[in-house]
Amino acid sequence: MSLHTLPTVFITGATSGFGQAAARRFGHQGYQLVLTGRRLERLNALADELTPHCKVHVAQLDVRDAEQVRSVIEALPTSYQNVEVLINNAGLALGASPADKASLDDWHTMIDTNVTGLVNVTHSLIPMLLKQPKATIINLASIASNWCYPGAHVYGASKAFVAQFSRNLRSDFAGTGVRVTSLEPGLSESEFSLVRFNGDQDKYNQIYDGTNPLQPEDIADIMFWVAEQPSHININSLEVMPTSQAWDNFKVVKQQ
Repeated sequence: MSLHTLPTVFITGATSGFGQAAARRFGHQGYQLVLTGRRLERLNALADELTPHCKVHVAQLDVRDAEQVRSVIEALPTSYQNVEVLINNAGLALGASPADKASLDDWHTMIDTNVTGLVNVTHSLIPMLLKQPKATIINLASIASNWCYPGAHVYGASKAFVAQFSRNLRSDFAGTGVRVTSLEPGLSESEFSLVRFNGDQDKYNQIYDGTNPLQPEDIADIMFWVAEQPSHININSLEVMPTSQAWDNFKVVKQQ
């Protein structure tokens, strides 16, 4: 099949982690890519790496800015408007302190990115997705959307929004050919955790010490599998953990 007839994958947060790995996974299969993120130099480097394998369009984008999102999507070249796969990957966690010690600015940033940013991109791309005979929205949620743990407060709540929003979109799009998946990874090793701890390498290392966490390439393989399913199949939600992680007993504490 000619590269010019292959569908387009639109990826947010393509500068690192799951988004970067997804770009490589789909790109090496010849899919056209629209790569977005805030760090333009990283996007350009990734585009240079992938252009031998696929066509790439790069756009610097802060998903929190609804007007910027609209402008980037409206400015897509005609040959990139056949968006068949949307990967809503841009997101972050900030801090792991108890709620009474958490930063309100961090809370707002997580809501603005994980919730508002995802809504901005999805709303602007829906018209393009609906024009495709088969389309897939993959929203990156988290096991934190299903399971509580100390220090997750707003992060977990924002990812619970992602999971429920995915289910509600699925209800709206039944019969249209647009599929929606909430992908919910557990312990994963990527720049995500370094951002969460404000660049503290020691805290980052402690999380993964003695474990065998998921890698971005693992999640990218799952994204590709979801998108490649036959058009009559929708993967509603998919929770995935490394074998070194599992559920534990409920916490019981003495009253003070």
